[in-house]
Amino acid sequence: MASPRDIDGLSAAELKELVLKLLAKVAELERTVASQRDEIARVKGGPARPDIKPNSKPSGMEQATNPKPPGSSNERRRRGSTRSKLTIDETRKVKVAVPLGSRFKGYTSFVVQDLVLGPHVVDFQCERWLTPDRKVMTAPLPPGFEGHFGPQLRRFVLALYHQGQTTIGRLVTLLRGFGIDISERQVVRLLNDGQDGFRDEARDVLRAGLASSPWITVDDTGARHKAKNGFCTQIGNAHFTAFVTTAAKSRLNFLNLLRAGHGDYVVNNAALAYMRERALAAHVIGRLAEHPDCYFADQAAWTAHLEKLGIAVLKVNPDPVLIATEGALWGSVQAHGFLCESVIISDDAGQFNVGQHGLCWVHAERLVHKLDTFTDQNRAAQSAVRAAIWQLYRDLKAYQCAPSEQRKTALAAEFDRIFTSKTGFVTLDRLLARLHGNKAELLKVLDRPEIPLHTNGSENDIRCQVTRRKVSGGTRSDLGRDCRDTFLALTKTCAKLAISFWDYLGARLAIPGGAIIPPLPQLILARAKPP
Repeated sequence: MASPRDIDGLSAAELKELVLKLLAKVAELERTVASQRDEIARVKGGPARPDIKPNSKPSGMEQATNPKPPGSSNERRRRGSTRSKLTIDETRKVKVAVPLGSRFKGYTSFVVQDLVLGPHVVDFQCERWLTPDRKVMTAPLPPGFEGHFGPQLRRFVLALYHQGQTTIGRLVTLLRGFGIDISERQVVRLLNDGQDGFRDEARDVLRAGLASSPWITVDDTGARHKAKNGFCTQIGNAHFTAFVTTAAKSRLNFLNLLRAGHGDYVVNNAALAYMRERALAAHVIGRLAEHPDCYFADQAAWTAHLEKLGIAVLKVNPDPVLIATEGALWGSVQAHGFLCESVIISDDAGQFNVGQHGLCWVHAERLVHKLDTFTDQNRAAQSAVRAAIWQLYRDLKAYQCAPSEQRKTALAAEFDRIFTSKTGFVTLDRLLARLHGNKAELLKVLDRPEIPLHTNGSENDIRCQVTRRKVSGGTRSDLGRDCRDTFLALTKTCAKLAISFWDYLGARLAIPGGAIIPPLPQLILARAKPP
């Protein structure tokens, strides 16, 4: 920025640029002052300034560019038949007092849905026998019964806590109101203990999704664990969802999550290609490629291998240990058949930029939408650019339905026209130039028409983790953290597979008479197969 003594010598264009920079600086300072004011109020115990959101959403590209279905006027859609969706459990005949001489004309059916809630205490009288070899045999409890709380109660607790997003305290109050003698500690045990089968299925869901999906979307959000800030990462697509909470959100951490529970490190062609892409020194890559050992069972074996090759002592940039480890993790991902041809779509967070990577158009357009404008000329330029982006977005959606080489070339040229244009709004022009640098990732859909243009699915999935954080804060034990991630992921996956989570819990808890639900990984793999 020019010093005050140079102002007289500036041209009109330079003065305008200086004023715009100053206005942007003032806007930034105003935001800083507002946040500091809120922090001071919080420390003093007073109320902070309310966060009042505008009536309009930050960006509505997906909804606004969707064509309205035919016949979607303001007419209300009629409900279908309720009776056809219900199973009649009981039929009661209701009598009425009638005058003498009346003639019976049959019955009028009136269906009422009700819910039966209340304690049901069973005293199992288990046989005991003394065998000829003087051993005592006791009859085991029926399948599904473990401990002093039955499978229906366990199902109710799991569904209400995870799907209903209630708290343990309110859950205990509710159960006691039903007449159940239970404590908070016992509810916590019902939520966390003996859930190995559910955790294994959630892990296998992730493996099936990564092995069969042509694309995944990813996102993360803050998560508290053991009174420390961490991050919950979401991985999913139209058929599955997985959540994993960790202490960091680096690229190394993300690659570790993509192994889906495997702990090995592999130096293969995929790993070496990753290292070259990340500009690892050629002599370091040569040491790893020429060594006969290429598979390492765990982190200790991998670290020992790096020390043996003399890589651990190198002090250069980029860090050879970090890049080599990331490469070996990516090699492990590929070795297990995960994401071999899949596209990873993100909001441009750096840790997700691995493999074939695509970017979310909604997040890109939001950067333009959120720019601070100070003049009518700025606002006009912003509006024109947003309109052009929205039109390109519509055209890309149309291209997905009918891709062609001619249309592909035209859309790439239109992208260049929009993002290399000069509007005279300096900040906007710089943003457009930066977005133009992401051309390959924003236009990944031209080569892969089957992938989505946004990460709306991830944003929707991860809201349940945000709600859980707001309701209950953080987790205190590793087991509690893993069970929370497991059941929230299974809830979302069941919804995507059109399976009732209540029926799913009944099937896994061996409740008699319930629906038979196949393993979720099998359903994911079956849906991923082409018709």
